[in-house]
Amino acid sequence: MLFKKKDSNSSSQAKTSLFASKAKKEDAQEKNDERKSMPVVAAVKTKEDVDTTFKTTVAAGKISGDILRNPRITEKASQVAENNVYTFDVARSANKTTIKAAIKDVYGVTPTAVRIVTVPTKSYMSRRGLQSTSGGGKKAYVQLKKGDSIELV
Repeated sequence: MLFKKKDSNSSSQAKTSLFASKAKKEDAQEKNDERKSMPVVAAVKTKEDVDTTFKTTVAAGKISGDILRNPRITEKASQVAENNVYTFDVARSANKTTIKAAIKDVYGVTPTAVRIVTVPTKSYMSRRGLQSTSGGGKKAYVQLKKGDSIELV
């Protein structure tokens, strides 16, 4: 016989499994140390924090910059504007805090209250006899305090 058959030595297998288990324990310990060293994020946010987070999220592209699409100039909107409430078309993904921050950024005025209304889509028959939809979206009523105003052209 030219070649000897290798014996599977149980002691060598035990050594490799021992080293593997030690390496796993060391990796787990390193991960725990990293988690402990991470800063804890505060749950309470101030108004300045909301403003800076809005600006950073717009800059990062997480929130689109066109939250305020355009001012809604209708007869009802002009009647409500006498009471210092302005109406805007807003993006469907907008919420009250992002609308407040967008008004503050664009017009430099802090709103006291924001109300959001969902505008329903309307279905109609097209010229070819197919059913289509139009409209839809969101509009926001933004209330300002007595001394503040927004110039809508």
